[in-house]
Amino acid sequence: MAFYKKIFFVVILLFVFKASAQGIETKKSKDTSSIKQLFLHDAKQAVLGVKHSFTRPFHWQKKDFTTLGTVLFSAAALYTVDDETSAYFVRQKPPEIFQEVGTRFGSPQVYFIANASLYGYGLFTKNENLRKLSVLIIASSFTTGVIQSVSKTAFGRARPLNGFKSNEFRFWSQEAEFHSFPSGHTVLSVTMAHAIAKQFDNTWSKIAVYSLGSIAPVSRLFAGKHWLTDVGIGAVLSIVVVDSIDKFLFNSNAYNYKKEKNISWNVTFSGNQIGFTGTF
Repeated sequence: MAFYKKIFFVVILLFVFKASAQGIETKKSKDTSSIKQLFLHDAKQAVLGVKHSFTRPFHWQKKDFTTLGTVLFSAAALYTVDDETSAYFVRQKPPEIFQEVGTRFGSPQVYFIANASLYGYGLFTKNENLRKLSVLIIASSFTTGVIQSVSKTAFGRARPLNGFKSNEFRFWSQEAEFHSFPSGHTVLSVTMAHAIAKQFDNTWSKIAVYSLGSIAPVSRLFAGKHWLTDVGIGAVLSIVVVDSIDKFLFNSNAYNYKKEKNISWNVTFSGNQIGFTGTF
């Protein structure tokens, strides 16, 4: 059974890779640069993108701090129902294959293989759009990876299903049971999904990519590995970093952009509910 699961997962991965490569508009380039020159160019842009994302908070304006306050307020609202929502998700019995795909999609190993394949294809075919996409994913995932790794240890939040409540923390803990916040699977999965979705103009294509990217975060809730706020903050972190680096690459004219692709995120209130609305 384990063998068939692996085969099924590999088929899905290859299908997603092929669909991404074909769905993203390709540019018939007459670039005479060597593979080495293109690689060095991409590496430089990735480093500059990471630098930009880490230094960006020093240049925030009033609206940026307002957005941060809104995110923190929303996280606090979700925090009040973490125990109840976790108990609800854990009681559910999703298909085993859903959990398997979710776990695999959000793992660092699969993430690395998928992006290395995407970048390798774009590099050797001199496809600028695929190279740009990979640089965006690499720079964004490095940034979010560092932030989430430090945060897991610094906050030391207890995971569900260990006899602890959502409000129990052991700051700077090295124990895996206290590395819940934020969700690493969510960070990796949403980073890649958001970066890929930004390359499509068709709304249904975006929805399909985001739906696939949501499998890993939701599966972690069903498995009792994370609280709802772990997943929510992980997703917001990924979206903010990807948008920031994408805007940087756009403004630097390092690659050919048709237009800047951003999602406008707004917070909506309705009765006793709070939610995010994304406008393409």
